[in-house]
Amino acid sequence: MPAKKVYLAVDLGASSGRVMAGEFDGKKITLHEMNRFGNPGHPIHGSFHWDFLQLFADIKAGLRKASQNYGKAAVSAGIDTWGVDYGLIDKRGELLGLPHQYRDPRTNGMEAASFKRMPREKIYGISGIQFMFFNTIFQLLSEVVNKSPLLANADRLLFTPDLFNFWLTGVKANEYTIASTSQLLDAKKRAWSQPLLKAMGIPSKIFGEIVAPGTILSGVTQAIAEETGLPKLKIIAPGTHDTASAVAAVPARGTDHAYLSSGTWSLMGVESLQPVISEKSYKLNFTNEGGVCGTIRVLKNICGLWLVQESKRVWERGGEKYSFDHLIELAKKAKPFAAVIDPDSPDFAQPGDMPARIRTFCKRTGQKAPADMGGIVRTIYESLALKYRRVFGMLEELTGHRIGTLHVVGGGSQNIFLNPCTANALNRPVVCGPVEATALGNILMQLMATKEIRSLDEGREIIRASFETKTWTPQDTDAWDAAFEKFTKIEGK
Repeated sequence: MPAKKVYLAVDLGASSGRVMAGEFDGKKITLHEMNRFGNPGHPIHGSFHWDFLQLFADIKAGLRKASQNYGKAAVSAGIDTWGVDYGLIDKRGELLGLPHQYRDPRTNGMEAASFKRMPREKIYGISGIQFMFFNTIFQLLSEVVNKSPLLANADRLLFTPDLFNFWLTGVKANEYTIASTSQLLDAKKRAWSQPLLKAMGIPSKIFGEIVAPGTILSGVTQAIAEETGLPKLKIIAPGTHDTASAVAAVPARGTDHAYLSSGTWSLMGVESLQPVISEKSYKLNFTNEGGVCGTIRVLKNICGLWLVQESKRVWERGGEKYSFDHLIELAKKAKPFAAVIDPDSPDFAQPGDMPARIRTFCKRTGQKAPADMGGIVRTIYESLALKYRRVFGMLEELTGHRIGTLHVVGGGSQNIFLNPCTANALNRPVVCGPVEATALGNILMQLMATKEIRSLDEGREIIRASFETKTWTPQDTDAWDAAFEKFTKIEGK
């Protein structure tokens, strides 16, 4: 390749976003940050909303920086985001209302309401999706039940990355991997489930064409071209669900591994060519989300670093700032296994005083509550590692074989306390990196769409050549076995 080409990845998480430029020389990818920005939620009259307009401004700022740095070398851009959330637009293409955050309390009671309309087992049998209170099906059902005027006037539903793609290109499309998080797709047909939509009373007219990851949507509009200085930029739908992109960049060979996408959420699973929908997967509440290149991500959502992020937010209300590295140092000094929590307890699902909730959980389950920040953080990290062990065991039960290695990607792959804890808890090697896996998986699908590479395997070889990983090996497994017994007694309480 005579010159480097540049591919732009817009990666939006539930707490922050970034625009990354990937320089590709034919053999390796080099990443450069164009813009990094916060993504705080906004409480308004008891509801929680996203600021999509500010996010779009931050995206465009990153694209302008890429234009200044790379000019005509910038080939394309792709957007990936967290799952399930959406915006509604009318026939003129205008956004209706302020998009809600998935943790908004409007979904309270909606799971039970949905099961009156269609049995729980049947919903899972169609969608293959893990039941979580914030899934799109429950968000939309709340709008149906409450006779939302926004839903009544909606012409289209666009998931978060679909909406930003629409604003960049004018093209309305629902990308497959993000659509699969809604619990409204038929997992086997990979299409909208009309029986599910009808049972929930959700108008089918608001759902559009489902496009595959790696689809070139369009060039940018004239207005965006003028605003960013990138008139030739193609907009490509990668795996627009951030976990789909992160899994695409897992630098593994073969199939004897599981992955953990570690960030605000922890998502642990394996890749499959077909959905795994069975009595066992239903009982274990595993999900079957769309992946890239025809794959299915058989996984389980675990409440991840959200617990530390929310605790840090509470501690900083007094004006003092605490880095995550500082919190890790405090955790190292705290007593091991003093208390354990179930990270997936409903007690921790919504924003609030997380340290107080952790102490309350410990007291309710007959444990001595951690007294200081170090104790809280250590309890969170050790409990996460023990939860990972539980889910890892479930994966082995579903697949029917022992899994040799866990690959950790995403921001959490840098955590020098949690990751060795995970290796110890699982009694398996844990391979960590790359950190920016989501942006890299996004870029890999752009490379495939533009015919620079031929396959996902080729893309993963490029990732291995471009970025180093760190491997943690198990230590002190007897102590972790004892802690796991303690964890099993409080899990689900």
